[in-house]
Amino acid sequence: MIWMRETTKKIGFTLILMLLLTVASSSQVLITVDHNTGSNATPAFRFPPVPSPVKDDAGAKAKVSLVVGQSDPAGAGLRALTDGLLPGSDDDPANNFFFNAGTDGGRVLMDLGSAIEIARVNTYSWHVDSRAPQVYNLYASDGSSPDFNLRPGEKIDPAAAGWRLIATVDTRPKQGSFGGQYGVSITDANGVIGKYRYLLFDCVETETDDPWGNTFYSEIDVIAKNR
Repeated sequence: MIWMRETTKKIGFTLILMLLLTVASSSQVLITVDHNTGSNATPAFRFPPVPSPVKDDAGAKAKVSLVVGQSDPAGAGLRALTDGLLPGSDDDPANNFFFNAGTDGGRVLMDLGSAIEIARVNTYSWHVDSRAPQVYNLYASDGSSPDFNLRPGEKIDPAAAGWRLIATVDTRPKQGSFGGQYGVSITDANGVIGKYRYLLFDCVETETDDPWGNTFYSEIDVIAKNR
């Protein structure tokens, strides 16, 4: 994933608690991140500023597929992202999705079935070590652009293929252990991120010192406006 590796260099290494990202003049995307460690990390996934996962969000019925990359056979596969079932510990591969060991992440596509007004996108992860943090770019599209490519390959910049970059997320701590439980909530100052049918998560491994850098993603929630 050459293009994404170049993007990663621009992401940085600081744990961002609240980041105001101006994507366009009419859109101010707010990224809120929290990190639970020790006894604060429980199967309930409770964070003071980030909502806990829910089972009846708009993403629960989404069609989820891989555009780039391979699911690690030791994990639960893509179903873990939307099934509402959460891991019971910080090393529970059977209840997480993660890309194959030794690979540089990949791209996950969510098709919501129709364009909806999205108020919030939440992502959750949990692991004892380097598979805990989240590093990804989130793109969105309603599919109406003439140059729209539903499944952009690894050498294709989604922003040049009818996708809009919504947020860049990197929860790796500047200091201390990577391990623990992470919750990320992406919102907009105007209350609605946009009206979209498709979400594309362009994920990157958290480290390259060993083959175990692909995040244990526990759940993705897509919250519609006026839910």
